Amino acid sequence: MCLRFVFLLVTRTATWLRLSRRQETWRIAEILILRHRLAVLQRRQRCRPNLNWADRTLLAALLGVIPRARRHGLRLLVTPDTILRWHRDIVRRRWAARSMPGRTGRPATRRNIRALVLRLARENPVWGYCRIHGELAGLGVKIAASTVWEILKKAGIDPAPRRSVPTWPQFLRSQAEAIPACDFFTADLLDGTQAYVLALIEHATRRIRILGVTLHPTGEWTVQQARNLIMDLGEQAHRAKFMIRDRGSNYTAAFDAVLAGAGIRTVLCNVQTPRMNAIAERWIGGCRRELLDRTLIWNLNHLGGSCASTRSTTISIGRTARCTRLPR
Repeated sequence: MCLRFVFLLVTRTATWLRLSRRQETWRIAEILILRHRLAVLQRRQRCRPNLNWADRTLLAALLGVIPRARRHGLRLLVTPDTILRWHRDIVRRRWAARSMPGRTGRPATRRNIRALVLRLARENPVWGYCRIHGELAGLGVKIAASTVWEILKKAGIDPAPRRSVPTWPQFLRSQAEAIPACDFFTADLLDGTQAYVLALIEHATRRIRILGVTLHPTGEWTVQQARNLIMDLGEQAHRAKFMIRDRGSNYTAAFDAVLAGAGIRTVLCNVQTPRMNAIAERWIGGCRRELLDRTLIWNLNHLGGSCASTRSTTISIGRTARCTRLPR
């Protein structure tokens, strides 16, 4: 408080001297500067004279009274540019002291208003920020439209046209009930023979159907497994609309014709693109890591029974079908 009073007294005195515009004024200022410089030099300091905050304030205030042409003739302890920098620093500190710490900038939006904006956006998906701003104005809530937009953006709420349409996960879940996928995978028997397993997975329920196990997956054998699948599905065959498969030579035109007769359209994956049939590939990888790599497979029947140990799996080999579910 005392330093502030001294600073105000010096600045007001310098202002009065500046307004007087007399020759004796800046001469008196020069004398005061020289006396203060001598006082600084008389201080016991081992190194270069160090000016404190009060010295800088006094020199900056008195130098503002002296004309600019006369300033360069004074041999001060510092350069005129340093004096001007001190003056700018004094002004900056004064304005910083006036501003209240922690309350700079725009005031924060109240929580109840923020909650009301988010509630209107959730309950009305077709409303944009302009419509929400208009409804709040009708309720007597004073808030800018840009503030409503910022609240929605920070909450992760998309604009109204994007909120009214289904997202990709919602679209895929709604279509998953009509999409099964099939794929071949191999398993090595104990004698070194390589067996082929044709598996089908339902995207909606993730239910696995092992259509068949064979040593020679010819086109005629694959067509017969397609016929068996249609017979096993029975009345539920009308739910499936698309069958995802790769471009292997095991699938012939007759395989697609059997599915088309049941109203199932075949969707082919691109060449060497397993991600297009990612759900089936993921199950096959899990079956290989968790089952086949840990079990010695004796023959085809043992392979079919081992695959049947998968939780909630339907096994269909030939014309016989059985559902096996392990207890929890």
